[in-house]
Amino acid sequence: MRFETKIAIVVRDDLATWQKLNVASFLAGGIAGSYPELIGERYGDASGRNYGPLIRQPILIFAASGEEMKKVLDRATDRGVTPSIYTRELFSTGNDRDNRAAVAAFPTEDLDLVGLGLHAERKAIDKIIKGLSLHP
Repeated sequence: MRFETKIAIVVRDDLATWQKLNVASFLAGGIAGSYPELIGERYGDASGRNYGPLIRQPILIFAASGEEMKKVLDRATDRGVTPSIYTRELFSTGNDRDNRAAVAAFPTEDLDLVGLGLHAERKAIDKIIKGLSLHP
């Protein structure tokens, strides 16, 4: 099945593995919260046990340098796509209020981006992430 939209998560290539996983998880949650129509139906197995739903389309994970992260943010903004963001400072905060304050402390050009979550029309995402490779 080919979807009309695309979900892409971009993570800094120089992070520790646990940080990459943490960033990707937070950004996927942000995308799901921003676009509830992306959530599928609950699952059930043949034994009658029920499970929670998943996002209904693939999420592609890309790697990027710090400079590439800034380009992706600028491209998204230029195309009217509002990304979810994760900055390096969020590794040292412990709650959503402090996370928002950590982001609000910096102007856009000084954000130390380590992750971006994007959902939009397929062609727009392709232009935004142009030149990036899937995370190894």
